[in-house]
Amino acid sequence: MTDLLTKYDHWLADDGPAALVIRENLMPVEGRDGVLFPATFAAGENFPGGYNIDGPLDGENICLVDTVGSQANRIEPLFATGEYAKLVPQIVVAAGETSVNVLLAGHRAGDALVRCSELQEELRQAFKAVQRGDATPLAKIAPTSLVFGVWDSRDTQAKLPRLVASTIRAFCVRKLTRSAQYVPAASYVDDGLLDEPPDKNTKERYAERGFIHVPASATHGGVIATGGIRRDATLLLAALRLLRSGDAESNTRALQRYVLGLALTAFTHPSAPVGYLRQGCTLVRDPDKTGEFAEVYPDGRRVPADVTHAAALEYARAAAEAFGVGESRTVPFDKERAKRDVQGDGSKKPRAKKNSK
Repeated sequence: MTDLLTKYDHWLADDGPAALVIRENLMPVEGRDGVLFPATFAAGENFPGGYNIDGPLDGENICLVDTVGSQANRIEPLFATGEYAKLVPQIVVAAGETSVNVLLAGHRAGDALVRCSELQEELRQAFKAVQRGDATPLAKIAPTSLVFGVWDSRDTQAKLPRLVASTIRAFCVRKLTRSAQYVPAASYVDDGLLDEPPDKNTKERYAERGFIHVPASATHGGVIATGGIRRDATLLLAALRLLRSGDAESNTRALQRYVLGLALTAFTHPSAPVGYLRQGCTLVRDPDKTGEFAEVYPDGRRVPADVTHAAALEYARAAAEAFGVGESRTVPFDKERAKRDVQGDGSKKPRAKKNSK
């Protein structure tokens, strides 16, 4: 056990690598020249909306296929399943007829669902401890927040960086369009089943409800990545080494090993970051292109790394046992806390009721 626990201690040393890096070449299941559908984004300042493509559409460009946040959302729920669930506390909030694992909540430990439960004060104190240089309390409640980052933006403002970051991009893409035509099951207006729409608003309502023909022309049709597709993933060891457990070095090392085990498990998982991403975008590894798994040092040296997922999981189990996984529990959603939160008073504890006279 001791040898296993110290196996990766050189990564935790001050002169260790700055990061571990994985670069994987991907392709659509249809083949390298297959059409894939990147993520689409709402319009914003100087951005018309749609695909995020930087560079000219007829030359060298880069298209964002899956964001770092989206990738984290695909990987982190791994720790709510099977053997992986034993590595972290399973915290569930029961809200009405719905029970939500914190690992699946939108903002994880910083989510409104968690904030409006009996965990509120415990998490507040854990975030404050992080600000004082002690990440152990948070690791006992929501350790994946130390791996994938968290920002307690609505309360303490405590902020932790992502240790594991993954992004998928396509290069030199050709943007395509597609058109379609909806044909209703019957000629509702012509056959007298519905009145002729008297105005534009009524006609739009007919279209929305499927009563008239609806053409859809030149909408997003995906892209063809002539320059290939690549997933870039990073495990930031330099940031992990900043995690502390107060002033006790032995406690800090136990914490860092535990977080490293979780990070390595997520980082090396063979299928979580790829596969089915969305309709029209199922990606697999390109068997004919060599990727990279390397330790990257501060001086720029790149040393090949060789950590299998099985080895990472074995290390994670040992580190979790040594650190002590926090308690799993189910807590109820607190409607009164939610009301106070909406009123901007969520940080206050409930007032004790006065005895009636």
